[in-house]
Amino acid sequence: MTPTTVANDPPPKRPVNMQKLVRRTVLYIVVAGVIFIILTPVFFLVSLSFLSTREAYQYPLPLLPDFTTDFKLEQGEKGYLLSVYDDQAGEYETVLDTEDIAKMSTYMRAFLNTLMSEEAVVAKVEQFKTDMANGELGEDGALYFTHRRDLLQNYRVFFRVTRDAVPALIRSLQVAALTIVISLSIGGLAGYAFARYVFAGRDALKFSVLFVRMFPAVAIALPMITILANIGLYDNPLGLSLVYSVSSIGLTVWITASIFLGIPVALEEAAQVFGATKLQSFMRITFPLALPGLAAAAMYSFLGAWNETVSAIMLTQFNPTFAVVVYQTLLGSTGQVNRAAAAGMAMAIPAVIFTFFIRRYINQMWGGMTV
Repeated sequence: MTPTTVANDPPPKRPVNMQKLVRRTVLYIVVAGVIFIILTPVFFLVSLSFLSTREAYQYPLPLLPDFTTDFKLEQGEKGYLLSVYDDQAGEYETVLDTEDIAKMSTYMRAFLNTLMSEEAVVAKVEQFKTDMANGELGEDGALYFTHRRDLLQNYRVFFRVTRDAVPALIRSLQVAALTIVISLSIGGLAGYAFARYVFAGRDALKFSVLFVRMFPAVAIALPMITILANIGLYDNPLGLSLVYSVSSIGLTVWITASIFLGIPVALEEAAQVFGATKLQSFMRITFPLALPGLAAAAMYSFLGAWNETVSAIMLTQFNPTFAVVVYQTLLGSTGQVNRAAAAGMAMAIPAVIFTFFIRRYINQMWGGMTV
């Protein structure tokens, strides 16, 4: 009997579904394009905030700032001729012809973000004179040197020139914190009531809380000026928080009501069967499960209070918020777009940090809640 020979041929390849492959490729291209469109302005804003004033007005705009500046010092008609190396042109460009050392140092600091003190500039000028007298300069008779740049110069100028920046930053954090507390206290309790109790007109009342969001902020701020002035809260963080909470409470009610509806009431009833009070069952069972929704509501309340500018301009006078200070900086920074970009980044950083800290709860809400 002849034994059967087993073939070791590889299994046949599965046919490629070209239609599925094309759809997936198109999807990846669209997603990559959307990400590129979203991140490109952010990238240029971040890069622009680190550029010097001279770089900010070059065309095309440099993608990244230089960490050092290359200088060329030579004898000029009026004094000393200062040139700066242009990476795009590949050559040195003359920027100053003066014998005023203070003017030279000021230009380096204001337009090149290069913090060279007058003593350092004097030292380079003396070195230039000595080398020229000893014939140690090159054929072009120039002294070349490099100095490190201060990438945070735009941010330093913003906080130094804008004297209200730091107090306004603290004031905005107070306003945002108070807005979160007021919105979650009122909106969270209302959302729990909508989710747990059945009463006449519940759906109509739940829908009506969103009516206030249909009106622009300026329409609410105008009558609030008189009201806050009468109760002594005009130009006060608490007054601003009350105004901001008006629009935040409605959204908080809807978010928390949806979260509480997703938590079975049977869990609270089971806890009460084992001896827990209604407050204890809420704090130990319902509240921890509702944290993702509360975190989302807190994030929307914070961003709304932090970025609001129109109402803050109208409701403050001597105690502006950080958004108002940044807005005024943008208006007053004509000819210095890099300073304006630094102010915008300073405005965005606290919001990014706050969102970063609560991202875990947001991810839980997006990923679904398991009970």
